[in-house]
Amino acid sequence: MKIQQIAQMVGGQIVGDEALDITGLGMLDNAKTGDIIFLDKNKYEDAAKKSSASAILTIQKIETEKTQIITTNPKLAFAKILAAFCPEPNLASGISPQASIGKNVQIDESVSIGPFAAIGDGTKIGKNTVIHSGVAIGIDCKIGSSCIVFPNVTLYRKTELRNEVIIHAGAVIGADGFGYILDEQGKHFKINQVGNVIIEDRVEIGANACIDRAGMGSTLIKEGTKIDNLVQIAHNCTVGEHSIIVSQAGIAGSSTLGKYNVLAGQSGVADHVTLGDKVTLAAQSGAFRNIESGEVYAGIPAVPASKWRRYVTHLSKLTDYIHKIKKIEKRLTDIENKNNQG
Repeated sequence: MKIQQIAQMVGGQIVGDEALDITGLGMLDNAKTGDIIFLDKNKYEDAAKKSSASAILTIQKIETEKTQIITTNPKLAFAKILAAFCPEPNLASGISPQASIGKNVQIDESVSIGPFAAIGDGTKIGKNTVIHSGVAIGIDCKIGSSCIVFPNVTLYRKTELRNEVIIHAGAVIGADGFGYILDEQGKHFKINQVGNVIIEDRVEIGANACIDRAGMGSTLIKEGTKIDNLVQIAHNCTVGEHSIIVSQAGIAGSSTLGKYNVLAGQSGVADHVTLGDKVTLAAQSGAFRNIESGEVYAGIPAVPASKWRRYVTHLSKLTDYIHKIKKIEKRLTDIENKNNQG
């Protein structure tokens, strides 16, 4: 691809050879002649200059003989070029003869369905959607356009995927919420979960993630949210637009997250908790109370991150503090004993 095409694609300005051919993409440590790389941090400038790459995406001009594309966001530009060079391979359109299709199913002619997929009665699947092998889709599901459902995903009944949703292998969407009540004999009586899960446009869900359907109503994952592998989202939760939920995070039932939240790895939100917009929970944090918009919290129970950092600093000195307190107690005891004897 000509570098002029690439510059046009990313809205950048060329400095250097405008007729250069780009044959691939690389990173600082493995790029070869013909590759384009990106530089978004000044500390890697020397490495970029020394690399074998033929061109560099950079936020500002650097002193080098290599051709450059100046762009406001080199990493984003690199991602766009990567999508053009290496598009995600898809199944050919059509339904595998080894797939199982239920009754009253509506499937657009552009849809691809792989072998051993099972589509439940009454399900609707929109244009250009790809259903890979081994996917199990329950009854009365609705799947929009240009979705990709990877192997061995399970969608329980009445699950709704809007458009451009990506669900990675092994994820389970719409399983029963964890709902029980003790009966007269003290045994756990199961509360039927009769709601569903709705996944809005351009949500991506990682491998082996689980999103439970609502007891009543809907568990809702809003537009643009990205959910990592091994995440658990319980029944009746709402996750706001463009949020990031990182691996092994868990959200308990009936919690609500605002827009642009970030839940770092292994963090957790207790049931019926509300997080405002642009809230960040640090790794392994636990939120047990509501958090206002724009806050960064850490620790268990989660507190403002600035306060948590002070806690951690003092915790490392706790043994020293204990020794000092014991010495002070001993001195006070000695003084009291002398006073009593006097």
